[in-house]
Amino acid sequence: MSFSFVSHLVCPKCSKTYDHNKLHQLCTCGSPLLVDYDLERLKEEDVIIDQARNDLWRYHKLLPVTSEEHVVSLGEGMTPLLPMPELGAELGIESLFMKDEGLIPTGSFKARGAAVGVSKAKELGVAQLAMPTNGNAGAAWSLYCARAGIKPTIVMPVDAPVITRKETAISGAELYLVNGLISDAGKMVANLVKEEGLYDASTLKEPYRIEGKKTMGYEILEQSGSKTPDVILYPTGGGVGLIGIYKALKEFKELGLFKGNQFPRLVAVQAEGCAPIVKAWEEHKNESEFWEDSKTAAFGINVPKAIGDFLVLEAIYETEGCAVAVSEEEIQQALGHAAELEGTFICPEGAATFAAAKKLRDKGWIQPGERVLCLNTGQGIKYPDTVEVDPLVLQPGEDLQRNKENVK
Repeated sequence: MSFSFVSHLVCPKCSKTYDHNKLHQLCTCGSPLLVDYDLERLKEEDVIIDQARNDLWRYHKLLPVTSEEHVVSLGEGMTPLLPMPELGAELGIESLFMKDEGLIPTGSFKARGAAVGVSKAKELGVAQLAMPTNGNAGAAWSLYCARAGIKPTIVMPVDAPVITRKETAISGAELYLVNGLISDAGKMVANLVKEEGLYDASTLKEPYRIEGKKTMGYEILEQSGSKTPDVILYPTGGGVGLIGIYKALKEFKELGLFKGNQFPRLVAVQAEGCAPIVKAWEEHKNESEFWEDSKTAAFGINVPKAIGDFLVLEAIYETEGCAVAVSEEEIQQALGHAAELEGTFICPEGAATFAAAKKLRDKGWIQPGERVLCLNTGQGIKYPDTVEVDPLVLQPGEDLQRNKENVK
């Protein structure tokens, strides 16, 4: 019995194929590579999903690691699909749900990409790798690399969340900060890779991160059963998760595991201060332009130009979805409402999806009765600076009841 039904790597632009048993980065044409599986052979299997596992490796037959001995895991995956009735009532969306990725190891959905990416790197004999990051991906890859015995070099903007910086440093990774954006970090990593021959683990410059991220799509379909979401909103920086969810939808459909009537409409959510995908979608383009002077408190989606932008836009167009930009004020408001109404302290990127859902419902794009799923990609506690509090300080012995009128 095969642990994986991986077949080969393929270029989505020029269709050139590559051997998955060898190290590859981008296609010779410059495009990211995608992983293909022998789905026809897999259809003949009695069991496709390993129900004995309660992590993302339950889908190991649809993942690229060929031998279980190379799997590097911290128990990632199978995050809950939470109903959000109170917040939904406020937004006018009666069937609102959240896929909460904050409950995954390392505190963000980046652990999915790290688990599969690092496992495949280990299988291929990688000893050292390098990557730029806005924070969470670097933290996740550093911790998984520590477990795999791989030495990572991580470069992140100096404004990246401090907690992700500490996660990276304590893992033993070689950490550098750049006084700039992730695009500046990317240039530094590219030069290092060229000079020292390290494995480049930058977003979509290796083919396997997306395979970990796509498991969000598998889980959503499994957890939803016949009640497939009508709309899925995803906070989009590099867009790997959205690309992965679309890939998961197509693979499950080909395998006969998709139980809905039609694919969910996929929505790319960005901040107004960095919205290259939104601009490209509004202009009906297939690729985005570099977004100058990008800035947003939702740091994980502060990506001025995504290498896989054409794949993000394809997923949107093919599912009849859309792209939406939200303001910093809308993100902050959604962050507060999610906590006050549902008891969920989510990350600003996740809050952006709820803000976008409100916009789309107000415009009528989201229809009454539709099932709407928002992706929260990390824990709010990883972004302590996004919430300001100024509680009343009492002296020992002071009357608490008398001071209640000053407390909100």
